[in-house]
Amino acid sequence: MANGSRQAAWEFFGAELKRRREDAGITQVELGARVFVSGGYIGQFEQAIRKPQLDVAQRIDETLQTDGIFERLWRKLIKEQPYTEYFAHAAELERLATGICEFAPTVVPGLLQTREYARAVFLGSNPLATDEYIEELVRGRMDRTQLLKDATRPVYWAVLHEAALRIPVGAPRTMACQLDHIAELMRARKVLVQVLPFAAGAHPAMGKMMWLMEFEDAPPTVYTEGVFSGSLLDDPAVVKRTRASYDLLRATALSGEASLVLIESAAEDYRRCASTT
Repeated sequence: MANGSRQAAWEFFGAELKRRREDAGITQVELGARVFVSGGYIGQFEQAIRKPQLDVAQRIDETLQTDGIFERLWRKLIKEQPYTEYFAHAAELERLATGICEFAPTVVPGLLQTREYARAVFLGSNPLATDEYIEELVRGRMDRTQLLKDATRPVYWAVLHEAALRIPVGAPRTMACQLDHIAELMRARKVLVQVLPFAAGAHPAMGKMMWLMEFEDAPPTVYTEGVFSGSLLDDPAVVKRTRASYDLLRATALSGEASLVLIESAAEDYRRCASTT
């Protein structure tokens, strides 16, 4: 499903939600209270600005007694997303974010990936997949990277563990190009990137990835990911603790200037390796 038709389908979801809510004589605030979100969120669902999570769609069905229509619509629309089901909602929120902070322990974040690096990542996860399937995944990843090219792009801040620079993903030339790409974005002042060096030792996010998103008219959200699973968390206490951990990471990481030097040095190491193979 193309992006335009997918958006039109979500607009239908929102229009149907508004119609059913008004037929039931319930305000946005009242419906929000019954399904455990704010009235403002209900308004954004109805305008197709934000997409509800599955449990919210299910509670809407229960509240409005709509015989599961919103759950079925949700499942249909999410199935047609270019992303895995557990990541689809996070990808939608990503487009609305005014600020994104990310910590990557072992892999370059998706928004910073080049096409060849992304292909190597997906091949590593799907060694028996067809070329067509891998290309579909790569295309979805590259669509996401357009976000950083927009004039209204969010403020993007990434902390990369040095492991993400040193683990060879694909050929040496692929890694050199990937690190060059990050350096170019840094020099163009489109992103803020710091490297957490091996020498830093223990840190607040050992074995964890962090992804915080901030919005103009909604509370901040944290996304965490495990094995074939992902969770969006907007509990204020959780967000506050995650933000504190991220601040500690930034304080421990190298400065932006020192990080750029390390990234460019690692890229040159891969280039020398590529020239000898």
